[in-house]
Amino acid sequence: MGDIALLIISLGIILLGAEVFVNGVEWLGKIFNLSEGAVGSVLAAVGTALPETLIPIIAILFATDAGAGHEIGIGAILGAPLMLSTLAMFVTGVAVLGFRRRRVTGTTMVAHYDTMSRDLGYFFIVFLVAVAAGLIPPDYRWVQLVIAGGLIISYFVYVTILLKQERHDDNEETLPKCYFARNCENPPRWRVFAQVVVALGLIIFGAEMFVESITAVALHFGVAAFVLALIITPVATELPEKFNSVIWVSRGKDTLALGNITGAMVFQSSLIPAIGILLTDWQLSAGVLGAALLALASAGLLFIELRTRKHISAPMLLLGGLFYTAFIVGVLQGIIHY
Repeated sequence: MGDIALLIISLGIILLGAEVFVNGVEWLGKIFNLSEGAVGSVLAAVGTALPETLIPIIAILFATDAGAGHEIGIGAILGAPLMLSTLAMFVTGVAVLGFRRRRVTGTTMVAHYDTMSRDLGYFFIVFLVAVAAGLIPPDYRWVQLVIAGGLIISYFVYVTILLKQERHDDNEETLPKCYFARNCENPPRWRVFAQVVVALGLIIFGAEMFVESITAVALHFGVAAFVLALIITPVATELPEKFNSVIWVSRGKDTLALGNITGAMVFQSSLIPAIGILLTDWQLSAGVLGAALLALASAGLLFIELRTRKHISAPMLLLGGLFYTAFIVGVLQGIIHY
């Protein structure tokens, strides 16, 4: 019962942190005249990706059992893109349907086309390369290291492109007051920075509390370490992205809502796998490759719809739930394993 209570409390902390964070990061974007694409795909995505970024690094570097640490680390690294491209998209689709009456575009998500197509295209390419690196024999370790360097460079190129994008904010007049400066029409920068830092602290604290409590429950029922790393931990640590996107969907800010997820997908499929390649032997089993292919298939369908119809519909987002279900079935049937 104590662990269940901690689960509920941690969810509340994450929700509070997400609400304060989305408000602060929008003001941060306005202060620095950043586009919504840059705000959603870089600031929001990287900020909320901190919890799941720390977990595999800590597991790989500081686990008492090096083998188990590498297993958990690789599982968490590959699990994050899978959750984002399937379950997070499904949750966003549910939110679109739930808030369709208050949204101008109804069940259609009309986000900034260039930003979304760039995000999904980048994700597909870099994640495919990261996964392919896991098929390279140990004798060609130097090739893996070159790929890791290329993944790191590709992410910084991606960020540079987004930061140069011009700001076109149609929702600027509806921007809520800064929570840390409610009486200021133009809040001081230090207050906005303080709000974002405090919100990130709440999100990280809540996510860590959630992981600890859900880990205790999972271990009580004898869940394997790899299953814990590939399913439970990413679901818990991706909660900030999901909550942020639901909030932005309810306000009709589709570029921020989708960019928050797709930007995290790019981050989690480039920089983090690069760290995994550098710190482990990065040899992926056929079962793990199956999970990666599900992530690529889900993202690929979204990319195709976006390129052909210039928008993403709620039904297509809901398809992510089918891919996630297929993943769960694969794990339970022993098809997807380390």
